[in-house]
Amino acid sequence: MTKHLKKRSVSSAEIEVQSVKVDCKVTSRFAHTVMTTKALNKANVSQEVFFEVELPKTSFITNFSMEIDGKMYTGVVKEKEKAQQQYQRAVSSGRTAGLVKASGRKMEKFSVSVNVAAKSSVTFILTHEELLQRRFSKYELMIRVKPKQLVQHFEIVADIYEPQGIAFVDAYGTFITNELLPLVDKTVTDKKAHVSFSPTLDQQRKCTECDGTLIDGDFFITYDVNRPHDIGDIQIVNGYFVHFFAPANLPRVPKMVVFVIDNSYSMVGNKMAQTKEALGTILGELPEDDYFAIIVFSTTFVVWRPYLSKATEENVKEAQEYVKTIEVIGGTELHDATIHGVEMLYAAQRNGTAPKNMVLMMILLTDGQPNQYPRSLPEIQESIRKAIDGNITLFGLAFGNDADYGFLDTLSKQNNGIVRRIYEDSDAPLQLKGFYEEVSSPLLSEVNFHYPDNTVNSLTRSHFKQLFNGSEIMVAGRLDDLNDINNFDIEVSAQGFDNNFEIKGQANAQKWDTIFPDDEYIFGDFTERLWAYLTIQELLEKKDQGTPEEKGNATADALSLSLKYNFVTPLTSMVVTKPEDEFNNDTLIADKLTEEERGKLQRYGFAGYSAMPVSSHAPTYYVDGDPHFIIELPDKNDALCFNIDDEPGTIFNLVRDPLTGIVVNGQTIGDKKVVPGKKVNTYFGRFGIIHEKFDVRMTVSTKEISVIEKGKHVKLFWAEAATVKGPNMDLQVNKDRSLTVTLRNSVKFLIILHKVWERHPYHQDYLGFYTLDSHLFSSNVHGLLGQFYHGLEFKVGEPFPGKDPNKVDAIMSVKGQELVVTRGFQRDFRQDVKNGEQVPCWFIHNNGTGLLDGVLTDYIVSGLFKTI
Repeated sequence: MTKHLKKRSVSSAEIEVQSVKVDCKVTSRFAHTVMTTKALNKANVSQEVFFEVELPKTSFITNFSMEIDGKMYTGVVKEKEKAQQQYQRAVSSGRTAGLVKASGRKMEKFSVSVNVAAKSSVTFILTHEELLQRRFSKYELMIRVKPKQLVQHFEIVADIYEPQGIAFVDAYGTFITNELLPLVDKTVTDKKAHVSFSPTLDQQRKCTECDGTLIDGDFFITYDVNRPHDIGDIQIVNGYFVHFFAPANLPRVPKMVVFVIDNSYSMVGNKMAQTKEALGTILGELPEDDYFAIIVFSTTFVVWRPYLSKATEENVKEAQEYVKTIEVIGGTELHDATIHGVEMLYAAQRNGTAPKNMVLMMILLTDGQPNQYPRSLPEIQESIRKAIDGNITLFGLAFGNDADYGFLDTLSKQNNGIVRRIYEDSDAPLQLKGFYEEVSSPLLSEVNFHYPDNTVNSLTRSHFKQLFNGSEIMVAGRLDDLNDINNFDIEVSAQGFDNNFEIKGQANAQKWDTIFPDDEYIFGDFTERLWAYLTIQELLEKKDQGTPEEKGNATADALSLSLKYNFVTPLTSMVVTKPEDEFNNDTLIADKLTEEERGKLQRYGFAGYSAMPVSSHAPTYYVDGDPHFIIELPDKNDALCFNIDDEPGTIFNLVRDPLTGIVVNGQTIGDKKVVPGKKVNTYFGRFGIIHEKFDVRMTVSTKEISVIEKGKHVKLFWAEAATVKGPNMDLQVNKDRSLTVTLRNSVKFLIILHKVWERHPYHQDYLGFYTLDSHLFSSNVHGLLGQFYHGLEFKVGEPFPGKDPNKVDAIMSVKGQELVVTRGFQRDFRQDVKNGEQVPCWFIHNNGTGLLDGVLTDYIVSGLFKTI
């Protein structure tokens, strides 16, 4: 190991991505995707090579490997608890990274880097599998490609095998121009489709003389299969079967639906406006033979009418006018509103208000957590479950990242429904409308699948509350007697539009080598892996329901299957030990995020946050902008923020830990020019970082980074990407963007550079400071940020209208005081330096007075490396 700081210049031009291939095989809806990238280090020195891909959040990673100098390094799937223990040991030695991060609404980002010797190459291979779900009468395979440079050999290949016969196939991409369109090759026969896209180097260019690539976005393949009006399609291979059921030409079943809508204060602004817009549109599309009701709830609930109304043109118009009048008020008391909706549906049934055999449905939309009911959340769920008693389907809509997704998820599953997150964005009305369209047209209710008891075991769910138009039901299982599979009797029964639906049939094992004689087995155990995938998904749902024993059994069974089939699920992790040098091996962890974790990370840790325990248990503290201090507290499910105002040139102590010897100070700068009568804006322009025990002193300004370690001096510049490894500290400079400082066996800091147009009349470049791994500081840590590193006890009361009509205020109890705080947003710039990502927080006024220990002047120090 070197005994001094050693700089390694990293030039992206000297890392050549030689090939990128995405190879996907879809066999009876089960997609097996292999993503392979080969890169060459053309430099005369070793360099970090990065591999970054995005995959659907519904998929399970099954394998990851790296081939370096002819040696293969392969990930191992382990129980998450054991993987976390290994991860924590790596954390303590400063050699760790999480691989999987949330990325937008539908994807997860897998990223890893490895040190590659001069003139050497590395090949990355990532494999994942998913079961394609039918929505709006089609299956969708989504492939995200972002090579970030021209690639000598670029190829997307997909082969689809469907014994039912393929009805249609479409292939398109968000980046496909008119010039690239002819390169999308599509061949479709009766039961097989082949799609490929392989542009040459020149065809990838944005322009003739450009090095930039057009390949940047999503490639979609959509298709459907032929659907006769019969028992469905049954695939039997190697002792496992899967049954696909979505008969054609069934009439829709009318429904009774109650919309239960949150109008608490937290819905103020766009969320309420978008909900009203979407609900008005949905009401306008109700078929006239449907019946509906509207309940809005805050501290109490209000009903539009005390009974369900037929969706006549007149009733719909009156309901739409009522929706326009909904205003935000009070807290979030969803229990009584939901129970009242259940009672309204039962009353309509008893009174004969609507015809028999209608589907009963509730759609519950909220953006928060119940906070007005005296019982616990599990007690609320159990109360609603008992009232519904299996007779009503409840769908939950979690609006935004503040919504308690886990609560709604369990509530919906307990009542035969599903939950869907609605993202706070300009298209929220379309998201709401899209979800409703998925469930608006039931075709069958109480759907039951019957198979011979002496033939089938390990069956997945065989009872379904509804079959909706454009969807599909899948049942899978294991066969006991492989000699009798030609006499496999099947019966499906359900309630249809005006009578009972019943259909019987017999399945036959199909020889795949006969159906597809020119192809080797795509992956011959696909029915078994599809069964395992479905079974794990169902067990993951059950582990949050039932008695403690039932939950424990479901968890144990899901874990066992995940390990057996090498699936990275919420119960397992893939551990990758990558070669670094002869002294160190870095431990990398690939996790599977649940939707609840995605919401928390996007709210508190954001898209770039690792899914490992460090991120979920360690809050993030940072200062950025003018200067905005943010304290993210995932354990509290909330965040606090405050600003400081002082003269430019003032030096503040941010962190001081006498036990570890770490000190961080920051000096403010002002705008180049102050507009008369305007507030003087200040930002941080310099940071000083000291580690006394390591004899490290670092100065970070908007121009350069200067480091002295044990008398050795290194100077880095923002304009050049670089990696520096020292005996006690590692540095990584992301050109004109960020600096990561990792102190050995200790903490990690991230400093963001905000570049401003150099000819801007007022503003100038400034810095943001982010603390990672704050739990590694001692209990004696203090400073403007440091005092919060080990948590904070506070309580926020019910929101009420503030001075700003678009914001709410509340009373916060903290440190024996009651403060008026305002709900607002600050920005986290770790992933998007230009725009940042919004962090909802409670804003403490007057320079954090009442939240900070002492007063602001207590934190002013006399020099960048001083403590007083």
